[in-house]
Amino acid sequence: MSMIEINGLTKDYGNHKGIFNLSFQVKEGEVFGYLGPNGAGKTTTIRHLMGFLTSDKGDATILGKDCRTDTAAIMKDLGYLPAEMAFFDGMNGIDFLKFMGEMRGLTNTAYRDQLIEKFELDTKGRIRKMSKGMKQKLGIICAFMHDPKVLILDEPTSGLDPLMQRNFADLILEEKAKGKTILMSSHSFEEIERTCDRVGIIRQGELVATEDIHNLKEKRRKTYLVTFDTPASAAAFAQKDGYDKITLSGAVAKVSILGNVSHFVQEIGNYKILDLDTENSSLEDVFMQYYGNSNTNQTRSN
Repeated sequence: MSMIEINGLTKDYGNHKGIFNLSFQVKEGEVFGYLGPNGAGKTTTIRHLMGFLTSDKGDATILGKDCRTDTAAIMKDLGYLPAEMAFFDGMNGIDFLKFMGEMRGLTNTAYRDQLIEKFELDTKGRIRKMSKGMKQKLGIICAFMHDPKVLILDEPTSGLDPLMQRNFADLILEEKAKGKTILMSSHSFEEIERTCDRVGIIRQGELVATEDIHNLKEKRRKTYLVTFDTPASAAAFAQKDGYDKITLSGAVAKVSILGNVSHFVQEIGNYKILDLDTENSSLEDVFMQYYGNSNTNQTRSN
């Protein structure tokens, strides 16, 4: 069963800004990553799902209800975290959470309190004095505390430190285990990789692919920085076949691999290695592996 469904959604702002003929579904109990660079159309898509925008063409539904005309009914079962959340800066954290809870008719605050503890939120401080990370924690708690069936999260870890990012990933996996349906936008491949079942990739307002996360991982290029004991050893390794690209700088070899790394691991085991590090491929690198320089209209997959 599809809990979120988008069919031919178009919002054209001109100069190829907006979203164009988007169609995809998020199934019940699925964590769907919506991946793309800034300005690709992720937030515009989410604003349509929230009923904030009227499309030029197409439609969107959540829980079988039209996102534009049945917004109030949808909100009862929806948790939403915007990319930029508006707060009442004069309130402290706990007063804001109580206010949001009362708006939703929240009577049992046990889960809210668990989330406060999980994210180590100081609820006594005034919101105007909170850091970006503290405000992000507050927004996350607001989105999850009423235990909604569906969650829509726009850049949810923006401003969080690595520890809190890990706590957030754990939270997503816990919610998934409960059977929640989650759409999460991001420009961070690593964030999506930890938590999602499937990924939709948007570029310049067009959905260029939907992929199982495991398939996407296989298509991601991996780069390793290998420090050999001597420049001669590095040069000898660089003569090996089976690698996309090897560049040398003294005793350091930069090795680029697409796909399985088992052969690489076996090969470097034959040398004395002083250090081994990785470079994460950027989102643009992932795009280029997928589509090269071809036009997205030729490669788009719904």
